[in-house]
Amino acid sequence: MSELVDPTTTPAWEKLTELAAALEPDLRGWFADDPGRAERFTMTAADLYVDLSKNLINDEILAALVELGEAIGLEARRDAMYAGERINVTENRSVLHTALRRPKGDSLIVEGTDVVAQVHEVLDRIYAFANRVRSGEWRGVTGQPIRTVVNIGIGGSDLGPVMVYEALKPYVQPGLECRFVSNIDPTDVFEKTADLDPATTLFIVASKTFTTLETLTNARMARDWLLAKLRESGVVDGSEAQANDAISKHFVAVSTALDRVAAFGIDPANAFGFWDWVGGRYSVDSAVGTSLAVALGPEAFADFLAGFHLIDTHFADTPLSRNVPALMGLLNVWYVNFLKAGSHAVLPYSQYLHRFAAYLQQLTMESNGKGVRRDGSEVVTETGEIFWGEPGTNGQHAFYQLIHQGTQLIPADFIAVATPAHPIQDGDADVHELFLSNFFAQTKALAFGKTADEVRAEGTKEEIVPARVFTGNRPTTSIMAPALTPSVVGQLIALYEHITFTQGAVWGINSFDQWGVELGKQLALQIAPAVAGDAEALAAQDPSTRSLVRYYLAHRSRS
Repeated sequence: MSELVDPTTTPAWEKLTELAAALEPDLRGWFADDPGRAERFTMTAADLYVDLSKNLINDEILAALVELGEAIGLEARRDAMYAGERINVTENRSVLHTALRRPKGDSLIVEGTDVVAQVHEVLDRIYAFANRVRSGEWRGVTGQPIRTVVNIGIGGSDLGPVMVYEALKPYVQPGLECRFVSNIDPTDVFEKTADLDPATTLFIVASKTFTTLETLTNARMARDWLLAKLRESGVVDGSEAQANDAISKHFVAVSTALDRVAAFGIDPANAFGFWDWVGGRYSVDSAVGTSLAVALGPEAFADFLAGFHLIDTHFADTPLSRNVPALMGLLNVWYVNFLKAGSHAVLPYSQYLHRFAAYLQQLTMESNGKGVRRDGSEVVTETGEIFWGEPGTNGQHAFYQLIHQGTQLIPADFIAVATPAHPIQDGDADVHELFLSNFFAQTKALAFGKTADEVRAEGTKEEIVPARVFTGNRPTTSIMAPALTPSVVGQLIALYEHITFTQGAVWGINSFDQWGVELGKQLALQIAPAVAGDAEALAAQDPSTRSLVRYYLAHRSRS
């Protein structure tokens, strides 16, 4: 396992501190003085064309960032992850999401087990199941084929599948639909099932341990809905045997807890497992993606995995100086630690990627929102950054004002594809070209701004001039791809996985646990009796919580 290095003690950190103090951003001047800047700072990773030239960097800064990556042992830590060393130290686990997308026939022996062979055994079962559903061979209790798949999960068991499903809707088999239930708010499961035919609905319950409170609560509500609707229509009577038969035909599981799966009523033969070396936020390419394999088909899902693997290979084999995810991760460190940026916008110019920023919020902030290093000591730098965003052009009419003219430095990643899924004309105009014109214009405006003299030249009244000045020098990265294919979506996810890994490696934290998620869950279980009206449990709460619960009890209507 790679040695833990305090990054602030390295010569590279000292150099970057000096460079930051002396920095006078001037993207206009830098581009004017250096005709080769765009070409030199533009790189490719698989199908991704990544332009870093509008970032607040020069050759010296980039070289110092690479030196920092070398000094903290980024490559060694990467190699340890790929090899299956137990780098998740607080849970004593390997971190092997990269093994999920290694090709069949490849081999990786970890502690005596060929994990790639294990992965493909499960994939083969998932693909066989997906083909049964897609072909109509899998039938519900009335003998009808499945038309709607409802994925029940939360966190990584929801955010990944729903994001990818939305991103790849053009690839979904006609006549099939996926819906996703995650929130324990009962309105979620109610609304997602309100217009469904239980006879043609299949539920996938995704919980590794089959104990996740939200997921199992929603699964039980879904089971109750299914049986109630089938009884109403006379499909099943009140017998346990018929109920169990219906559940077995309309529920499958993504879980390794086969005893709990069976107790729920799901046939363990219809449970697809994954391993403790797959973290939830890194699991969409595991059995957690079963709903996607059904909707998209095994071939498209395999292309999706192949896209991940292309970026995995790039990250593993490319020198840091041209390694796109490593450089983007190091750039994020530059902004967070040296230029004091607190947040990072991700702005896809593709409506199909409208859930991408939400997906990245878990990936990045659950991974790197840590105040303790992996040896248990306190961190020595700022860690983490707030990731957020919405699709363009919607965001242009919402929060872009802050990015353009606000007082906060907000690095932004712009994402676009050259070929749209649905090319449409508005008269003589290609609408996708109009759309991309906005993509290109925004990064140009953020970089180069508009001077007071340029504003005056437009005939603007002098008293209005200051309000219409754009300082520019707002950093952006542009990421383009030929089209939003399954492979490209896999590439984008893997890109940000490795960006996140790089930042965590510099900060010396364990990016693969999430203990901060657990406390609220534990307290919710403790408070639940008070919410249900237990006076003793209520009295045990702090004054604020007690007051809030009393308000709830006084105002809850059950009519």
